[in-house]
Amino acid sequence: MPWLVRAEGSPRSVELPTAQRVLEGLADGDFAPTDGVRGPADAGWQPIESHPQFAEAVEGLDRRERVRTEDDKLDFNPLIDVSLVLLIFFILTATYSSLRRAIDLPPGPPDDKGAAQQVIREDEVKDRSFLFRVWQEDGRTLFKLEDRTLLADEIERGLIEHVRATGRKELRLDVGPGVEWGEVTRVYDAAKAADIHQIYRVYKK
Repeated sequence: MPWLVRAEGSPRSVELPTAQRVLEGLADGDFAPTDGVRGPADAGWQPIESHPQFAEAVEGLDRRERVRTEDDKLDFNPLIDVSLVLLIFFILTATYSSLRRAIDLPPGPPDDKGAAQQVIREDEVKDRSFLFRVWQEDGRTLFKLEDRTLLADEIERGLIEHVRATGRKELRLDVGPGVEWGEVTRVYDAAKAADIHQIYRVYKK
């Protein structure tokens, strides 16, 4: 009499000539441990995992499956740690780059009370510096580098090119009345990017 195997809950069965063929089908995944099996000497059906002839083999398959499943799991903890380190590195790098371009607050004009400020006459630094003017005209802020008029987004490039061409790294900044503070700091930012060492404010009375 052959061995009979049927899926769990199914009335249909498959005939196999030997118990070895049942084990092969179990190992290949053709049968599940919970499928029913009935041998030549068995009085009734029972699950393959409960049959004395197959219980040990099923236990070995379960053990190998657990090991394979554990090996297939990826440990993301090292990846997360590396990502956090890189994130911190990029944040610190961006912060350092911002600090390198931080500017000193431009001084205000000297007051009538003799505030403690160093005032330098324009003719004292004229030979080693160049002039940059900012003024208001018809509600617009205008920028001029020596004799060259610039747009707001051209200031940094214009200063860099001028420094390279002349070698001068000192700037005389002439700010007209009514110019907003943000426009002045725009010039200071661009000057830092152009590696300008000194900025002198030109005050006119």
